[in-house]
Amino acid sequence: MTLLLMAAGRGSRYGKLKQFDGFGPKEEFLMEFSIYDALENGFEHIVVITQKDNVNYLKDYLSPRLPGDIKLDVIPQELSDLPEGSSYSGERPKPWGTAHAVWSARNVIDNSFAVINADDYYGKQAFENAARFIRDGAGKDNYGLVAYTLNDTLSPFGTVSRGVCKTKGHMLESVEERTKLQQEGAVVKDHESGKEFTGEEMVSMNFWICHPSIFSHIESDFREFLKDEKNIQGGEVYLPFVIQEMLQAGEISVEVIPSQSQWFGVTYSEDKESAVSLLQEMTATGGYRSPLWNMEQ
Repeated sequence: MTLLLMAAGRGSRYGKLKQFDGFGPKEEFLMEFSIYDALENGFEHIVVITQKDNVNYLKDYLSPRLPGDIKLDVIPQELSDLPEGSSYSGERPKPWGTAHAVWSARNVIDNSFAVINADDYYGKQAFENAARFIRDGAGKDNYGLVAYTLNDTLSPFGTVSRGVCKTKGHMLESVEERTKLQQEGAVVKDHESGKEFTGEEMVSMNFWICHPSIFSHIESDFREFLKDEKNIQGGEVYLPFVIQEMLQAGEISVEVIPSQSQWFGVTYSEDKESAVSLLQEMTATGGYRSPLWNMEQ
């Protein structure tokens, strides 16, 4: 089983590259805890998508930490990585988006795989549930979304962006992007639309289970994206949008898998203190060993 971690973001609201910030008791990155939990649940292939300048650093950092039988690929997300025959002109200040990040791994993944953000913590049970779905239910036309309860994904330091799930039974119908969600009394309010939520809604935190069939769909969407000059200036190709297009076209079904786990992230710099404290507590109570890796193996 393969875990793909998206680590090419620039952390504009956080203020620096949070995917390489120390959070664990021994200054481990958040992604290290996700990798650790994935390996405990049978994942044997780790793919990290990052900026070109960070590829060698991440290879050198992760290689001695991972067990010798684990395959590691660290791949750059490059602006020059375009579909054959496509091109663009002008300046482009940031990567092409999360769908393009996943597409960057098209040459190293050949079976169903999990996708997560490198700068979020997803929890042990989430990886156990994801691994079970990959073994038992994932396929070319059966994708998965490991989802979290909205209340459990908010920040006390400002608004957050979340994909609110609309479901029928345990199957996903759509994901509605809400970009300015914040707790206000007993409800969660989206300050952009004014819509209120109970907080019990299931939301996407970009923990998807996909099949390599997605690569051709991303490429097709990316080709169309590049035809619009406005997109080139600042637009992005988003992974949830590609999956939702495939879902609405009837090409795939998407099962919503409750994470049964605690999620936390670091949207704002003030979130770090809480994240560090939680990881210290988990380590102190035996959830993780410290140091996390056996460097002598």
